Amino acid sequence: MKMITLIVSIILFTGCFYESSTGVGSVGVERKQLLLVSSDIMNEGAVSAYSKILEEAKKKNILNIDKKQLSRLRVILSKLVKQTYVFRKDALNWKWEVNLITSDDINAWCMPGGKIVFYTGIIDELELTEDEIAAIMGHEIAHALREHARERSSQGMLTQGAFGLSAQLLGIGSTTVDLASWVTNVAILLPNNRFQETESDRIGVELSARAGYNPDAAVSVWKKMKKLSDKNPPEFLSTHPSHDNRINDLQTYAKRVKHLYKTKKEKYGTN
Repeated sequence: MKMITLIVSIILFTGCFYESSTGVGSVGVERKQLLLVSSDIMNEGAVSAYSKILEEAKKKNILNIDKKQLSRLRVILSKLVKQTYVFRKDALNWKWEVNLITSDDINAWCMPGGKIVFYTGIIDELELTEDEIAAIMGHEIAHALREHARERSSQGMLTQGAFGLSAQLLGIGSTTVDLASWVTNVAILLPNNRFQETESDRIGVELSARAGYNPDAAVSVWKKMKKLSDKNPPEFLSTHPSHDNRINDLQTYAKRVKHLYKTKKEKYGTN
């Protein structure tokens, strides 16, 4: 009986925390999410974790070595950030940042609050165009906009029975959690589920289209990824949907937002 009461209490409690972290946009993302952990805690941990990662890279002399590529990334980021208001207006005021780490890793990620890292491996191995970089960056930005790391943390509080951690993250009692390590784990190391990946794909193509980048580039990126994975699957692909399903979905949604890209190009011309 006590167990039933506990389960009912948890269901009633968590029901108050289901919401959608973003607007729906033209791509229609409107899934409700369990968001128990506060955004402030996630962002605080992200700032600390990001600083540690950059400091370690700096010590190894692998941080922002390629100034030309770094400038390229930052120009693309500035254009994409201007479009984030479509999904959430507060994102325009986030302290967005992108840095480049010299590494063979075929990877890129965005922490809560807009802290982004690209590895030279993904740019060089895939020979990415600006449109393709925008596609990948838009996808990673979408994870932050949708607060997927916050969502995974909230789900973990229930599924893992981490009540002590839950209390601390909800602000009950003293906080002894290593936020930097915790956010690094949920934002970078733990996988997004397929719903989250698909949402980020769809939001990403809309962001890039609105910023004046061809949304079809998302399709070309994943065709390149598919060829690469046939040889040696990179870590970047380990938790993503199957290539064929992903490519088909991207083709559908790239077509849906193509008019946004054409309107942008007609109004402002080339990037």
